Amino acid sequence: MRTVGRTALALVSLLSAGLALTACTASDRPSTLTNTPSATAAQPEAQPTEAELPEPSGPPCEVSQYQVGGAAGEKPTITVPTGCTPQDGLVVKDITEGTGPEIKQGSNAEMHYVLATFRDQRTREASWDSGDAFPLQNIGQAQVIQGWNEGLIGMKEGGRRLLVVPSDKGYPNGQGDIQPGETLIFVVDAVKVEG
Repeated sequence: MRTVGRTALALVSLLSAGLALTACTASDRPSTLTNTPSATAAQPEAQPTEAELPEPSGPPCEVSQYQVGGAAGEKPTITVPTGCTPQDGLVVKDITEGTGPEIKQGSNAEMHYVLATFRDQRTREASWDSGDAFPLQNIGQAQVIQGWNEGLIGMKEGGRRLLVVPSDKGYPNGQGDIQPGETLIFVVDAVKVEG
């Protein structure tokens, strides 16, 4: 009996070890990883999906809660507020008043910008990174989001402006990795204004 008990115990141990080894699939081995992330794999560069991001809550944000850092002529930083929800409608605030020509309907301009998204408080892109200002033609009817066509009017060359753009004036259906319904936060610098 004792021999049978030890044999059974040895078999159970071997079976357990075998099951543990077969539980490792090819996708778990670093040498065979694919570009498709598994649901359980830790992906440090992966950003949370819309479903994983907390829904903003609290009272509407005050314009003063959006913090913009950086000196004029340098890439700005944006600190997105927490504990509040985006305001209704387009928010426009001059950070630095320009002294040059003013943007009017139909003006052409060159703009530097930084874009952040509200829900994930992440900087998405910046023209400063390439060093080239973004050219715009026929502002008011330019081939950009409505928040820019409305929010740039009245800005002067040399100025810096904060634009908080609701999704209906930005990308209501999403764009690239920007989720549908996302509020966009821009800091724009008017490098050159014509017309």
